[in-house]
Amino acid sequence: MRKKIVAGNWKMNLLYAEAMTLVDAVIDGFDEKGNTEIILAPPSIYIHDIVSKLQRCPQIALSSQNCSDHSKGAFTGELSAAMLASVGAEYVLIGHSERRSLYAEKDSQLSEKVKRALENSLIPIFCCGETLEQRNNKEHFSTVKSQLQKGLFQLDTTGISACVIAYEPVWAIGTGVTASAAQAQEMHAFIRSLLSEQYSPDLADSISILYGGSVTSGNAAELFACKDVDGGLVGGASLKGEEFNKIISAMNLQIQKR
Repeated sequence: MRKKIVAGNWKMNLLYAEAMTLVDAVIDGFDEKGNTEIILAPPSIYIHDIVSKLQRCPQIALSSQNCSDHSKGAFTGELSAAMLASVGAEYVLIGHSERRSLYAEKDSQLSEKVKRALENSLIPIFCCGETLEQRNNKEHFSTVKSQLQKGLFQLDTTGISACVIAYEPVWAIGTGVTASAAQAQEMHAFIRSLLSEQYSPDLADSISILYGGSVTSGNAAELFACKDVDGGLVGGASLKGEEFNKIISAMNLQIQKR
């Protein structure tokens, strides 16, 4: 059975005390009987201290929101995959639409980031997704295919097996507009078919594909009920402990039904 995941991407939000309070809320809401992998992606400056808090709940993992495509050197302001792993990160987001659009990150650069992550035993959560214009022009499938082929499919079977994929339609991120369950399932099934063609059906069936784009406790159950949706990459709703815990509960309930 594929790993079921709920990941919270805090982006550039929360002061230190607020971040620690949120971690406590997620820990307090943790269901020991649940089988959902919970991942928190706080600002990297908080990772070390959150690791200490999670000693009482080691089932919750930490992710960086980004990493450098370089191993080390004169790159002021950057954080290497090795640095992030050394303070307790287990995952790293790569290719988030905000990194692509606001910081002009290219597919070739993202490919190098994936390599640096894997070299340091970080699990890449590779993000892909189309803009509203691309969807309206019926270019959503070709856009996602190109992003995966250029940024991720350079990996061999061992490398790709260590990755998680997150489909995040750009038009649904932070807008309050969510892809319908049918739209999410359609794209997730398409991504899985690409994995099957590039690698094998068995490998494609083993990789977790998350949906990201205005996931809330109100729509999580419907999204998570989709055959090929293995969880969520949650943005704004992950900043509220009670709301995030409800989304995790929706995933736990779905696992119990299957």
